[in-house]
Amino acid sequence: MQEQHLFEYAVIRVVPRVEREEFLNVGVILYCKQLRFLQTKYTLDMKRLGAFGPGLDVEEVKEYLCAFEHICLGDAAGGPIAKLDMASRFRWLTATRSTIVQSSKVHPGFCTDPLTTLEKLHERLVL
Repeated sequence: MQEQHLFEYAVIRVVPRVEREEFLNVGVILYCKQLRFLQTKYTLDMKRLGAFGPGLDVEEVKEYLCAFEHICLGDAAGGPIAKLDMASRFRWLTATRSTIVQSSKVHPGFCTDPLTTLEKLHERLVL
């Protein structure tokens, strides 16, 4: 039997008009301390985004999501936040904010393979 590892995840959302509190799920970020795993997966459905947020600057949203990726990977393109330890990067990415790209509250779970779990969560919560 494979060992179960605690993981935490949050859903990444696009919120075109913050004052309306309406959002569209576009990705998932998953962190597993034991396996030193921090990764995000996202999908931008241009048709849905266009219908949901007419006039939304999709390029700006893409830039935010790319920044999430760089920060997860600890890549220098992620700026000073990407230099933090993995747990701090996850906490920063999932902190409450009032911007176009936000994350849900953090949810815990157990998994044997965080990458497979990320894929399943992405499929279930985004696609």
